[in-house]
Amino acid sequence: MDPGVDDIIYEEEFINNSSGLKLFTCRWLPGRKEPKALVFLCHGYAMECSISMRDTGTRLAKAGYAVHGIDYQGHGKSSGLQGYIPSFKNLVEDCSDHFTSVCERSENKKKARYLLGESMGGAVVLLLHRREPPYWNGAVLIAPMCKIADEMKPHPVVMSTLGKLCNVIPTWRIVPTKDIIDIGFKVAEKREEIRSNPYCYKGRPRLGTAHEVLMVSLDIEKSLNQVSLPFLVVHGGDDIVTDPSVSRLLYETASSEDKTLKLYPGMWHALTSGEPSANIDLVFADIVDWLDRRTAAEGSTSEMEQKSKHDEQQLFFDAQAKQFPIVSL
Repeated sequence: MDPGVDDIIYEEEFINNSSGLKLFTCRWLPGRKEPKALVFLCHGYAMECSISMRDTGTRLAKAGYAVHGIDYQGHGKSSGLQGYIPSFKNLVEDCSDHFTSVCERSENKKKARYLLGESMGGAVVLLLHRREPPYWNGAVLIAPMCKIADEMKPHPVVMSTLGKLCNVIPTWRIVPTKDIIDIGFKVAEKREEIRSNPYCYKGRPRLGTAHEVLMVSLDIEKSLNQVSLPFLVVHGGDDIVTDPSVSRLLYETASSEDKTLKLYPGMWHALTSGEPSANIDLVFADIVDWLDRRTAAEGSTSEMEQKSKHDEQQLFFDAQAKQFPIVSL
């Protein structure tokens, strides 16, 4: 496909997961140069990639990255009951299967691999990292859902009742919640864009989905110290959807030696799509700078490894030449 007006190639493809379910995938590529690295998008709950994360894909592709996204089961253009997550484990497996298949293509094997997750997508990123800790070169976590704030945790009796009901009416939309669009997107125009997007789920959370998200959050909370990959966390200081203090806890608890936390005073939950343009530009400048510096470092490491391998080969050939000298006749 020819590059568009922004010198960006955009492509879509439907794939089948291990259960035969049809899933939507998309990608943004630099139009006139080889991608410097790979970035894989993990969208938030009730969201999707091709429209609500279009600006993210386009900006990162302009910065030289190949950007790949997937709509989870029950989200966006993928198959499944809209807004329903029957198994978070299977959701993560779908992402892992697709992302690794892209990484293992011959043209991508030597490229650095980064994960980028927004809100619930941050939980997906952390679970992907847990599956294969050394595989990913880094992660960008945008207002991640990685722990339920203590004051928000349901009473144990409520959690027990929720678990039992999920076995009977998992798809019922009966979980009370605030309008995430109203409290997550600061700019009114951005809120209307989400409301008019037919691929974004806008009903009450389904019982089974709420239970899965709760259990995953509690599980991740117990293992924050096991997060070992390089990561950048960005979070709005006035976010009331996911707690900024939880991102600080992740930063302080994670075992990673390369970790960065950026809090933006006055910003809300949707840092990359729901803020005024100047704020969005600021956040993306920080994200691209973080990716660029680590990609450059990965490139330098790769060059050093290649040079070391070449030097070892040369030493071997020199030793062979001394042991078996060529005699002129």
